[in-house]
Amino acid sequence: MQGFTKLVAPIGALALAVGLSAAAAPAAVSAGTQVFNQTGTEASTQAGTQTYMVLYKANGVSGASLAAVQAAGGTVVQAYPQIGVAIVKSDRGGFDAALRAADSSVQGAASTAGFAVAVEDDNSGAAVAAIEPGTPAPGNDNLAALQWDMDQIQAPAARAINGGSSAVVVGDIDTGLDYTHPDLAPNVDFSRSVSCVGGVPDQDPAAWMDNNGHGTHTAGTIAAAKNGIGMVGVAPNVKIAGIKAGNDDGFFFPEAVVCAFMWAGSNGIQVTNNSYFADPWLFNCKNDPGQRAIWEAERRAIKFAQQNGTTVVAAEGNQADDLAHPTQDATSPDDTTPVTRDITNACAVVPTEVPGVIGVTASGNKGFKSFYSSYGAGSADVMAPGGDSVLQLTAAAPNGRVLSAYPSALIGNCARPVVDAGATYCYLQGTSMASPHVAGIAALVVSSGVSNPGAVAARITGTADATPCPADVSIYDFFPAVDGGAPQVCSGGAGYNNFSGHGQVNALRAIGG
Repeated sequence: MQGFTKLVAPIGALALAVGLSAAAAPAAVSAGTQVFNQTGTEASTQAGTQTYMVLYKANGVSGASLAAVQAAGGTVVQAYPQIGVAIVKSDRGGFDAALRAADSSVQGAASTAGFAVAVEDDNSGAAVAAIEPGTPAPGNDNLAALQWDMDQIQAPAARAINGGSSAVVVGDIDTGLDYTHPDLAPNVDFSRSVSCVGGVPDQDPAAWMDNNGHGTHTAGTIAAAKNGIGMVGVAPNVKIAGIKAGNDDGFFFPEAVVCAFMWAGSNGIQVTNNSYFADPWLFNCKNDPGQRAIWEAERRAIKFAQQNGTTVVAAEGNQADDLAHPTQDATSPDDTTPVTRDITNACAVVPTEVPGVIGVTASGNKGFKSFYSSYGAGSADVMAPGGDSVLQLTAAAPNGRVLSAYPSALIGNCARPVVDAGATYCYLQGTSMASPHVAGIAALVVSSGVSNPGAVAARITGTADATPCPADVSIYDFFPAVDGGAPQVCSGGAGYNNFSGHGQVNALRAIGG
């Protein structure tokens, strides 16, 4: 498993569960309502049952619409009237077509079965508390000499001035996190951590424990504590919430992605990191009716979070693909049998190509774009260390990869493990490793008093170190796009180009140091 390994991927207190009766039309559901079957227990998944994303034309899910779902043979397991989306299960063939025919308020309905990408290596949100000033976190922990990535973005100098505020919470939308890890345990926010796997929020810590490893690694880069052992995150004083949207195999299905952003926007989470693809396919094509319904539901959920004060940071991907000029998708759906298809700009990657999301490409220790990193004018906003084990080996980064926390129970899965004082760490590379560096800087910016997501993004892009196109782009000749084989082409100047966006992030400059 590599860093941005191709994955493909929570709401305040749930309203009281209500039973549905076939005899009477139910009332419209309130925000975050979980709907159960007539016995009062959650509707079971039977053989052949599929999950559907139902998109309504307006922001709302009416009682009549709930009745139509039931009449068509479905059961609503979660409704988000704030964005006009419902997650429905049904074992009836042709359910989506039947529902569209029965309810004119349905804009689209699509099964999410097989719609996932897996990791490879109105203003109704919760009130946000005033931010206490960030406090310094000077000095280093035992593995600091191995953290070339932090030195590259001046993170140690930044946290010596502002290590973040404990009033700031970063939601790591990933495969969960190991809340027992010694470098994460001091900063885990249990009250805002959740599992969204299946589309229904579950705050039982066992549900959002990381049984994959990916989420613990990204969480460590964001907020590993300054505690005398192991490594130190970009923002070691902030809180980290595990928002588990990827299952143990690393697949992020659309219902989990929608749930995750609705949770973040409803629970005062100021920043989210997203090191995954959240779409039915590697590229989600809006000219396909089923994919369009899912893409729009995810877009609405992300917008909801942004409108409620959440800065969204996302990885660009590991396909070495120009997202501004896509030509082919030959690798998805990667949980079943891939289907090769020609694509155009009608196809987009979620979350990174959703408006307002900070898209992150990966760099190595020599400071230019990593050989595997996807890129693209318009989607790439900044670059951050993700590692490069081929083109950018140095004395400081002899294996080219990024070190971070890793669950001890899974350390046997790590090809390059490190142990310090009994705590376990792993070297990985990918845009998955780049994105959490930027999420950590976003947390420092919020800790300095900037809260609006647009202003946070402007601070990060405006203080990045300008990085021109590599002088010799032929170094990428042996690494064409995974899908379609297009050569990697860098275009633009030092101020902005499609490889590095506005440049490599600089934590010290971002906080005004």
